[in-house]
Amino acid sequence: MTAQTGEPLLQIDQLHKSFTLPVLQGVHLAVNAGEVCALMGANGAGKSTLSNIICGRLQPTSGDMQLAGKPYAPKSLADAERLGVRMVLQELAPINNLSVGENLCLRDLPSRFGFVQYRQVEQYARQALALVGLQDLDPATPMHRLGIGQKQLVEIATVIARPCRLLILDEPTAALTDPQIEVLFQQIKKLQSRGVAVIYISHRQSDIETIADKVTVLRDGKTVFSQCQQFTTGDDIISHMTGVPVTKQAPFAVRPVGDLFLSLRGITRPPLLNDINLAIYRGEVLGLAGLIGSGRTELLRAIMAADPVPESSAGIMTLAEDNKPYAPRSPVDAVAAGIGMIPEDRQHQALLSALPGSHNITLGQLSDVASFGWIKHHKENQLVRNYQQQLSVQWADPNQPVSQLSGGNQQKIIIARWLLRDCELLLFDEPTRGIDVQTKRLIYTLLDQLAKAGKAIVVVASEWQELTTVCDRIAVLSQGEISGVFNRGQWSERKLMAAACANFLATTDAETTSNHDAIE
Repeated sequence: MTAQTGEPLLQIDQLHKSFTLPVLQGVHLAVNAGEVCALMGANGAGKSTLSNIICGRLQPTSGDMQLAGKPYAPKSLADAERLGVRMVLQELAPINNLSVGENLCLRDLPSRFGFVQYRQVEQYARQALALVGLQDLDPATPMHRLGIGQKQLVEIATVIARPCRLLILDEPTAALTDPQIEVLFQQIKKLQSRGVAVIYISHRQSDIETIADKVTVLRDGKTVFSQCQQFTTGDDIISHMTGVPVTKQAPFAVRPVGDLFLSLRGITRPPLLNDINLAIYRGEVLGLAGLIGSGRTELLRAIMAADPVPESSAGIMTLAEDNKPYAPRSPVDAVAAGIGMIPEDRQHQALLSALPGSHNITLGQLSDVASFGWIKHHKENQLVRNYQQQLSVQWADPNQPVSQLSGGNQQKIIIARWLLRDCELLLFDEPTRGIDVQTKRLIYTLLDQLAKAGKAIVVVASEWQELTTVCDRIAVLSQGEISGVFNRGQWSERKLMAAACANFLATTDAETTSNHDAIE
């Protein structure tokens, strides 16, 4: 890629922003027209705050911004969009009770005499969805029926289908699988060819190597590095993000598999799960792989009883240690059975964002910190302090609202909640979505420690490398069926992808294990 030269389209100098504490402390940034600038940094470095200032959602404390050589100080998101500055947020905010088409057209619904012109909505929506590979999605589908990956693509389509001069993408591929990422990259390259500047926020080194022209790194609210991507290595970036030399993570030792904890036989939840047979063991990290819509999240939610059970459901779940059928009617029953879940959509399904971090951690075990309906804050703070130190949660104090914390620290808080509960089976759905390298390593190490302690762990992840790093066994889902199960040492990226695509193609990989062999 060759970025266009000349005066920067966006120029930022000495930008400062403070909340309770300083967040940005003299940021410099320059992005040319037709250039993809990767903005990187650890969680809490100030990336999201900076992007929110650029798109008008926040106001800087001080500093200077220029757009195309003119002073730029948007007072709102609408101000920025009128000047061609658009953003796709990491934390999605669709209106779930509206249709996909209505969400796509929400800011400019075609109407006549006060009535929405749904034929025009459908026509526009189909064109926008085709840009992100969702041409087969019916625009009339309610948003709440989509998985988070599909919602992410709809949000991206909402933005790139409109005129744009500067596009900010905040972790756009965190919930996407490889084929969807490739479609997105094709669209970014088309935008570049039209002179659109792109600020691309990501922790995925593979994304940066593929799409970025330049890399800018923030650390502790300051610009510490900015250089052409082709002269930058992954180790360079990580060392600038952390401020210390890179150390390679040693591979995890083989863990002995313990006793069977939960057995799934013939689990069917139309239309997304069909005849799932799977065994979940103590002392093992079991990975679930597959493309968007393959049924990975739906399987975790079935175990957790997070969705209503349809009348056409079938199958038996058995808690092996008691040899009793496991038929939870709600997540309350699942928690009582020793099962906890870290969901993919932390904002809407796990966090109470207006409450302090301490309350969010103790939410699942209030009996430990409350008496006669009153929380004993000294006892809560003592418990919370242990998990804050264990997981390196960064906050001003335990009473800081969760909404003010970075995505990585929010994720740590959810994990701390279930560690406090001491669950026997933990279901992790995209546990490292949108978090930095250091926090990823911390979570990987935590998964290893939990498995060694005899816990049963199930991990859904879109990154093959993540699964092959932490898992002992990987089950691959394709269109709601298990198309392959691989033990450590048996898998490869080609085999995993072939299994993931098995039910989408006319032929399957001969090396893929059949669903009948799923329980080993």
